[in-house]
Amino acid sequence: MTTSQQTALITGANKGIGKETARRLAALGITVLIGARNAERGEAAAEELRTGGADVRFVPLDVTDEMSIQAAAKHIDATFGRLDILVNNAAIAAGPQKPSETPAAIVREIYETNVFGVIAVTHAMLPLLRRSAAARIVNMSSELGSLAHLADPGSPWSAYSSILLPYCTSKSALNAITVLYANELRAEGILVNAVSPGYCATDLNRRTGVRTAEEGAAVAVDLAAVGENGPTGAFLTEDGPIPW
Repeated sequence: MTTSQQTALITGANKGIGKETARRLAALGITVLIGARNAERGEAAAEELRTGGADVRFVPLDVTDEMSIQAAAKHIDATFGRLDILVNNAAIAAGPQKPSETPAAIVREIYETNVFGVIAVTHAMLPLLRRSAAARIVNMSSELGSLAHLADPGSPWSAYSSILLPYCTSKSALNAITVLYANELRAEGILVNAVSPGYCATDLNRRTGVRTAEEGAAVAVDLAAVGENGPTGAFLTEDGPIPW
């Protein structure tokens, strides 16, 4: 079945920035699919966001499980016939540790979600996105993925380069992935961008951030709903481009 209403899938959307992104996209009249591993939490988030008539639905989705990803793609295909917006939001982090003391196993664990999960979900959803008249892919990155920031001793972000190897490098990898997908899909009119929500108070950082999840969602929503003349292959905050 194909519908005229736009449909968006957001991974890891049962809480935090993903949930607020879902809320704001739903307010624009978009059907929003909340992807989450935990069914109870996913259903609860969707039910909360449906208040006021918004069309928000839960879709079981574990970005580290290929069977789960394929099942989600088949469900979206059967229910909507296409996908207009993909927000790769799901991410995890590890505790602070010196790079020289960080086990490779921890890096692999972070990459499974933050890097390989994005690739797997994007590949599964591309056939559906290609059926959209104006598909958008938004990858939720971080200023901690900026090599320019991390390499600059004067940057407020550089201190994290000595304690967050898995997370920082996973976001740098995500930025590179964003550019490569953008280059491939540009001719098809599919815009692919990476965004940084800023330092938001979420479970990822034990709520130590200085911005709200709602504030952090704004830039993702802007890029998800951007017109045909919008950027692609960019790394952006609300205030503009971030150096790679």
